[in-house]
Amino acid sequence: MPSDGAQFLSGRPTPSTASLGAARLWRLGWLAAVTFAAGAAAFTPGTIGVHVWLALMAGAIPALAALALGERQDERLQSLVLVLWATCGAGAAVVTGGVSGAMSAWILAPVAAASTLSSPRRLAEGATLALIGGAVAALTQLSGLAPPAPTGPLAFILGFLSVATVGVGLAAGLILTHRWAGERDSRQMGELNTLQTLVDGAPQLLLVIASHGRIKTVRGAAPRGVEALSLVNEGLASAAVAGDRQKVSAALGAALDDGEASVTFAPLLDPTRTVCLELRQVSPDLLVGVMRDATLERARETALQQARAEAEGLAAGRARFLANMSHELRTPLNAIMGFSDIMRARMFGPLTDRYGEYAELIHESGGHLLDLINDVLDMSKIEAERFELTRGEFDAREAVTAAMRLLRVQADAAGVQLRGVLPPNELEVDADRRALKQIVLNLVSNALKFTPRGGQVTVTADGHDGEFELVVADTGVGISPEDLERIGRPYEQAGGVDQRAKGTGLGLSLVRAFARLHGGEMNIESRLGAGTSVSVRMPVLIKALQPPMAPPLLEPAPEVEPEDPFLGPNVIKFAPPR
Repeated sequence: MPSDGAQFLSGRPTPSTASLGAARLWRLGWLAAVTFAAGAAAFTPGTIGVHVWLALMAGAIPALAALALGERQDERLQSLVLVLWATCGAGAAVVTGGVSGAMSAWILAPVAAASTLSSPRRLAEGATLALIGGAVAALTQLSGLAPPAPTGPLAFILGFLSVATVGVGLAAGLILTHRWAGERDSRQMGELNTLQTLVDGAPQLLLVIASHGRIKTVRGAAPRGVEALSLVNEGLASAAVAGDRQKVSAALGAALDDGEASVTFAPLLDPTRTVCLELRQVSPDLLVGVMRDATLERARETALQQARAEAEGLAAGRARFLANMSHELRTPLNAIMGFSDIMRARMFGPLTDRYGEYAELIHESGGHLLDLINDVLDMSKIEAERFELTRGEFDAREAVTAAMRLLRVQADAAGVQLRGVLPPNELEVDADRRALKQIVLNLVSNALKFTPRGGQVTVTADGHDGEFELVVADTGVGISPEDLERIGRPYEQAGGVDQRAKGTGLGLSLVRAFARLHGGEMNIESRLGAGTSVSVRMPVLIKALQPPMAPPLLEPAPEVEPEDPFLGPNVIKFAPPR
């Protein structure tokens, strides 16, 4: 059911229970009066014509129908009941002599019924129906079709009945109308008082402002440093310190031009605080505004900006430090790997088996550590915006194949089949060769790490519409949705503890960074238990020139070269055109 506030806002009064009871009581009284008149007429001396009984029956029918329908708010039903009142009232008047007959007052029955419905529209309908019924009764009487009017005591009974019932109905309608008006006014007053309490108790200052800056209405609580009376007497700009008054005036002009504006200023009475004023236009020369204390909000914003600047400074400093330390970190590692390699090769004499094993471990650990440091240094340079691409034109197939050759041993050791699908024609690109090779190394290394023994990693390279596309798909364990949201950010890793220990979490973030440096993007698709597919697209493709007199290729599929001892049986090399 709608609340009183909803009734007030809609502008449609809802009759109270007492008012509805009064309307129902009038209809019962009408029916009782008709019944009493019928009884009185039965005891009247003389013969009573059928037309009199028809008139009394016509008066009872609309009252019974209105009682049966109750207080339904359906407008169609209300209109039909009014039509019934008009038809029966006019019919009763016609059969009892017309407009000058004993029951001519019942022509106004639809007006009396409409007055109890609390609707101006229904009242207009009732008046129109009464006018039509009166015209019908008059025409019937003038044409001589109306029966003769009753005379004597019967005429008195019928005339008193019609006047009394219609008069009481009109009086009841007038009383109900006044009651409904009083209830509506009471609701409106209550809503107005509630609204005024809300506005006056608001923690902000609500303003109605003229176009020239004068304050017309002030409601609510003024922020500290602002005096409401001074605003009304001196204008809106007077609330600000001298240095901020121009800002307030400019905000007024912007609100009138653009429809809304916002400005912050230091109040005149307390310049240490900050006040925020928001303006909105409601008419060509009228604005509404909200003025509130924004001191704490501004302090929080300042603290957040300072903390952000400090964090960015620390991150930039760390990145610069790592980028500047590249030589110092790489030099000792290269020395370690070089000396361990000399020991492995036994260039200065034989070593015992134990020392030879140690030399192998030192070389392997140094290579792994150098790879990790290279990733960290590359990411640091990218974050410090010091990484520069060395672009050049080359065949992308060469870089992809070179990277796959480096990972052949790792694939063999993991028991994973590494396969390449490369086009037979050249893939000329304008890109950084080292970055493209690093992309392949990182993606394939990740795929091998997450693919169990017996699985497969497929590297596909292709080009179309000016874009070079690289796809690395594996049949590994897949990535969970939670990890999928995190990976690709620096130092974020997926998988178990043993898998996370194999890297720094920079592989995919470096791939994404290299792709973005080339103007491209990286996308990851994966499901747990169904493998992972990582695609890199970069707009670096140069339209390949076909060699002259090149014969058509019947089989574009890659050619297997298992006899190549360097390539190994685990890699499918592209077949260049002959």
